[in-house]
Amino acid sequence: MTSGVRTDVPVTPDGPTGRRWALEELSHPEYHEKKSLLARFIEWVLDLFDGLGGHGFSGLQSALVVVGITAVVVAVAFIVAGPVRRSRRVRSAGAVLAQDDTRTADQMRAAADAAARAGDFSLAVVERFRALVRGLEERLVLDERAGRTAHEASLDAGRRLPALAPDLASAGGLFDDVAYGGRTASADDDQRLRALEERARHERPTLAGAAR
Repeated sequence: MTSGVRTDVPVTPDGPTGRRWALEELSHPEYHEKKSLLARFIEWVLDLFDGLGGHGFSGLQSALVVVGITAVVVAVAFIVAGPVRRSRRVRSAGAVLAQDDTRTADQMRAAADAAARAGDFSLAVVERFRALVRGLEERLVLDERAGRTAHEASLDAGRRLPALAPDLASAGGLFDDVAYGGRTASADDDQRLRALEERARHERPTLAGAAR
């Protein structure tokens, strides 16, 4: 009966094994987005593993050295990759409508329909949310504001259309995920946004929301 424990991992890692572990850890792309800062460190780490077997360490000592070096690699990786991840989050939200985009809501809606027919549901979702926002601007539910993000548009529209506020917030998050977060939208995503955009065209805004 097998115990389920892997037997292909060395109990006492040697230099080549530690070098392979470090290479695998350092192969992730976010560590190399700041390659100029890591180049000397990576070279130093690999040299340590190359020379590990020549220092006469016992098995236990070699294992401790490998674990120690790996811990340093992970620590530096977090320090360097942290700002990269944060910068990606900063870039994850942008304007819904470009300043030079003068299309009407009908034109954006038509672009969304064309993209959906072509099977490009990501583009369909992006264009449909833009049509929703532009349509609310045309109806004066929203004021025209350059650089408004999807979150801001959803929040502002939710105040004027409180019955749709939860769905608008969800739609704004979907837009950001698809337009700026690399998510691939599905036909269901497009269908939900299509239904919301249709409802928004006929929903009457509240005066309380206008006062805000």
